[in-house]
Amino acid sequence: MLQPNLDQETILRRNHEAKVVRRVVLLVLAILIFSIIGLGIGGYVYIKGALEPVDASSKKPIEVEIPIGTSTSEIANKLEEKGVIKSALVFKYYVKYKNDNDFQAGNYELTKAMEMKDIILSLKDGKVYKEPEMTVRIAEGLRIPQVASKIAEQTEYTEDEVLKKMQDKKYIQSLVEKYPVLGDEILDEKVIWPLEGYLFPATYEFFKKDPSLESIIESMVSKMSTVVTKYQANIEASGYTTHEILTLASIIEEEAKEKEDRFKVSGVFHNRLNKPMRLQSDVTVTYAQQQSKITVTYKDTETNSPYNTYVQKGLPIGPISSPGDSAINAAVNPEPNPNYYFFARPNGEVLYAKTLDEHNVIKEKYIQEWRDLANKDKD
Repeated sequence: MLQPNLDQETILRRNHEAKVVRRVVLLVLAILIFSIIGLGIGGYVYIKGALEPVDASSKKPIEVEIPIGTSTSEIANKLEEKGVIKSALVFKYYVKYKNDNDFQAGNYELTKAMEMKDIILSLKDGKVYKEPEMTVRIAEGLRIPQVASKIAEQTEYTEDEVLKKMQDKKYIQSLVEKYPVLGDEILDEKVIWPLEGYLFPATYEFFKKDPSLESIIESMVSKMSTVVTKYQANIEASGYTTHEILTLASIIEEEAKEKEDRFKVSGVFHNRLNKPMRLQSDVTVTYAQQQSKITVTYKDTETNSPYNTYVQKGLPIGPISSPGDSAINAAVNPEPNPNYYFFARPNGEVLYAKTLDEHNVIKEKYIQEWRDLANKDKD
């Protein structure tokens, strides 16, 4: 009687074991795939449901108060607590995905029948259910003394009270600690107005009859913080700090009055900064002198100040006005161009030149226009 071939038996056993292992692996993979698909479908259904109204049939108004300085997370939690959204977590991620975080403070009237996108739109547009007790409007390009004057015109605070608060070191320090947009650069003793460039120009509505001066100022800083957040990735990619970008934006704000010129003017300034060349911006001279005039003289350009870009290399020590959204956008998104000079006419037209010779020809052509305005100023 022949003995079985042991090698053949071993091979047959191993083949059988391999088949069993393959079946187990395929089964596990199938379970994982179906689990992932299931989680994906479940996640999609959950998120889709969270974006829909809590109760499409409920039109009952629900009052939601959004105080100044409220973060997106705090808003999300408040909306969930009030029952107008299903998930604070989905709200936070949806807002981040859509880059919709420019919310307005106020008292809102929302309903459970509203979709999340409609709630976000209301918070962005500032559509509130009652009229504000006080409105403060601040235009683009104003300097701190002008901002103080506007606040005084629209509130019961005097201009001196506002300016005193703007120079209150203890108060400024408290804002620096609260708002990351404010860096230690503004605490430099050579900085004329610490909050210059950090009070966002906009219309502010207050729902208390007598809002504190601190809350008025803080609402402007908070708004600037929100706007800067929108451009944070651009700022980091630019190689400049937030303080430097706001400084450049404030110069662009004053130099280019038309929005379409701001990106090209920014390109000129970036060209000079990269050369490097002094910016030689007249508006930095008038700021250094704390004056407001149309023309500057050769003697003016010799003003010894860290704000004067005729003597100061690179950017000034700080902003020289309140830049708006388009000026900040232009500062981080300069329009590439070959120019190193520009000449801004009194009528708002900006003329560009590649070389100093070309620039001087343009200046000579329109210099009488400037002289006439300068003489008119003197009169």
